[in-house]
Amino acid sequence: MAAQKINEGLEHLAKAEKYLKTGFLKWKPDYDSAASEYGKAAVAFKNAKQFEQAKDACLREAVAHENNRALFHAAKAYEQAGMMLKEMQKLPEAVQLIEKASMMYLENGTPDTAAMALERAGKLIENVDPEKAVQLYQQTANVFENEERLRQAVELLGKASRLLVRGRRFDEAALSIQKEKNIYKEIENYPTCYKTIAQVLVHLHRSDYVAAERCVRESYSIPGFSGSEDCAALEQLLEGYDQQDQDQVSEVCNSPLFKYMDNDYAKLGLSLVVPGGGIKKKSAAPQAKSEGATAPATEEDEDEYAGGLC
Repeated sequence: MAAQKINEGLEHLAKAEKYLKTGFLKWKPDYDSAASEYGKAAVAFKNAKQFEQAKDACLREAVAHENNRALFHAAKAYEQAGMMLKEMQKLPEAVQLIEKASMMYLENGTPDTAAMALERAGKLIENVDPEKAVQLYQQTANVFENEERLRQAVELLGKASRLLVRGRRFDEAALSIQKEKNIYKEIENYPTCYKTIAQVLVHLHRSDYVAAERCVRESYSIPGFSGSEDCAALEQLLEGYDQQDQDQVSEVCNSPLFKYMDNDYAKLGLSLVVPGGGIKKKSAAPQAKSEGATAPATEEDEDEYAGGLC
């Protein structure tokens, strides 16, 4: 079956080459017909799992479409070539071709398709090169934002923010989350106060208490924030952090409100340490009580021995 598909692909390549040839009676290459044959060859090679040949056929198809000024179809062919590279586990090269395709989609006036291609590239590279994935997600968000599709834009920004936190790039993460909050306010999606929690945790990991406190103060302008569970928890968190009370901070960060956030933010809460290592206020009182209870017992023992000696 594979051999049959390979032969089929080779036949389509041969036909494509014929369409590109010129002669005395044929002055211009037939790019449209050649592109069609290259596309058929790519499908045949793909079915035979000959991904290298399939990729090459896709690239030839893309060039033929470009020569024919069919940008959308050229972009599709470049994207398909990228997917063949993905099958070959050549992810950085795959992403390069998909990025090229997205630029052509934009040039063609189809930004939605460009954004979907960029997001697909981000997903491909996320586990291999998170920094590149952040860049791709931010690019995608910009495309959606330019098209005034703010809900899609903020979703992609959220992906970028989580990757930045995972990579402990807290300065960039703080800016990214702030941009998310601004867009949520713009679309009046107010039940997103947890973004304030995420941003406060990021600022505290940056050891910037002032910025964390400012985030909470600014959030009072969000309808429903004042008096909410989020507000009370953050006030308690900041108080504990300011007083270097690790017990209070840990208690807040171990609450369901924090533990059931996105995993990357929940980990920030669980790993938060107050400056100086914290003081254990709760353990100090029982210790003093215990020492106080021991002293009278010693005095009683001394009195008992004293009576016995008499």
